[in-house]
Amino acid sequence: MIISISGKPGSGKSSVAKILSEKLKMKRYYMGEIRREMARKKGMTIHEFNMLGEKEDFTDKEVDDFVEKLGNEEDNFVIESRTAFHFIPNSKKIFLYVSDDEGAKRILNENKEALEERNEPLYKTIEEVKKKNRERMESDDRRYKKYYGIEWDQKKNFDYFLDTTNLTIKETVNMILEYINQKT
Repeated sequence: MIISISGKPGSGKSSVAKILSEKLKMKRYYMGEIRREMARKKGMTIHEFNMLGEKEDFTDKEVDDFVEKLGNEEDNFVIESRTAFHFIPNSKKIFLYVSDDEGAKRILNENKEALEERNEPLYKTIEEVKKKNRERMESDDRRYKKYYGIEWDQKKNFDYFLDTTNLTIKETVNMILEYINQKT
């Protein structure tokens, strides 16, 4: 079984993917980490790297080619990727939604080390985070439509669409596990 997790910024994707992989004793792949490392090597923030990606496809294609290869060659893993639903169509495709305000609040409350690790600036206000999140999702929209003709955040692309706005990570994980158990 392959579980692909996508979602909005601040929805809990990373925390959920990590816990699911531990509970299910499956390997975890985190594509955001790979893209952030690519950005660091170029001396860029992830936001700058996304903007570059609107002109140069390597910023997405290298990672997405890896995602597709994983889906063809491996099994039993959890993958956190905005586009894995498309490149691994046989996965259990999960989307984590969160309201803009709650997602921004969660990101604002992350500690400095976590933001540095994710190659993101230390934000000062919820409005600043909301603005960056909007820019990020708009860039994702432009890139994925341009390179793949897909809309990454549409319910129709996913097997399970979960609103995490009022859920804890534990509740989110439990709901996903319940869903997976019903479908296997």
